[in-house]
Amino acid sequence: MNHFTIFASKNDVDDIQDKIAEVFAKGFTIERGDSGYLVKSKGLFKKSRCSITVLFEDTNPDYFTQNIPGMMGYYDRIPFQDEDLKEQVMIQISVFNTVIAIEMDKEITENHMQLFTRLLASIGGVGFLPDGTLLDQSGSVIVYSNGESGPANFRPQACARKIRSQEVTSEQGETRKNRTIAFLTDKEIPYATSLPQLPPLEGCRFKSQEEIAKRAVSLLIVIQFACDVAQNGNIEESREFFTNMLRTYEVQESLTEHEKFFLETQHPSPQDAVNISWQYEAYWTLIWALGLVEELDFPDDVCDCEYAIQVVSRCETFEQFYKQTVLRSKEEILDEADKIYRLHWACVDSRINGQVAPLSLNESVVMERRRGLFWMMGYQDEEWDTISMDT
Repeated sequence: MNHFTIFASKNDVDDIQDKIAEVFAKGFTIERGDSGYLVKSKGLFKKSRCSITVLFEDTNPDYFTQNIPGMMGYYDRIPFQDEDLKEQVMIQISVFNTVIAIEMDKEITENHMQLFTRLLASIGGVGFLPDGTLLDQSGSVIVYSNGESGPANFRPQACARKIRSQEVTSEQGETRKNRTIAFLTDKEIPYATSLPQLPPLEGCRFKSQEEIAKRAVSLLIVIQFACDVAQNGNIEESREFFTNMLRTYEVQESLTEHEKFFLETQHPSPQDAVNISWQYEAYWTLIWALGLVEELDFPDDVCDCEYAIQVVSRCETFEQFYKQTVLRSKEEILDEADKIYRLHWACVDSRINGQVAPLSLNESVVMERRRGLFWMMGYQDEEWDTISMDT
């Protein structure tokens, strides 16, 4: 074994460098690198070195988006001896926002483990061994890899920011969650019972019919510009044409700041163009909510782009477009949001485990549908471009 990882839930990591320096003060030299620290023993004999990488959710969001769902899935599948302990472990994993990954150049000795446990105690996190065993901050075993309980008297700890964002449970949310799980079970799609409920209706800030309609029209127009950019079209002509379209439909103010920048910049990024083009799938949820799409089919294929364009292009003004819309109920929108949320978990879980997504789920389609649905329900007041994709 030459790896030891500390997971924690902290408001900041400003003191971590000092804690590393304190633990390795005697007999070691510490070099600061771009991605962390290199710790070398000073002795002439039995020399060792280890790299310590520190990751924080605010600065390394991709790591947490890609790895925490997999960690939750891993422990969800372990047959815990104590179901209450399993729930506590799952809660703790869900609030991790700091990782300190230690890699030795040789096998970890008992002396090394003592040092690593001291670092664990000073940071106040959970220790993770390569076989899946978890340690509390004192070094006592919380749970072994086979699900057997250890001697630690474990209770999860979370930083203030994570506590504020924790799940609000309700009978309505549980009913909705169970309904989605029944759908997934029927289709033999894996799911995580630990994945939280979505808020009840009264806990959401739903967008109005007019807000959704204006967002749909403005998004479709900027998508068309993005498609031209991605296909190496005449950018200036395209920019002028679609800017005039925005004025015609009077929806300029419904663009996001990122979209405004993309539309106005002299040399739009090709990658941004591709990313925005994918938002056809988010747009599809908007026109579904407006009653212009009969149902959201299973997300294993892309939407009907030709029809998606026609629902707007056949209208000469925004008012004409708006008059043909009928907003679906908040319950319908929330039901679909819950479904896509849990389908997203299935996509991430299969990807992390090197498996094909169940029933050919298209993760890109799922993510963009989630963007649209979560935006409409006003999930945590997140903006369009920053909808959280955590699972």
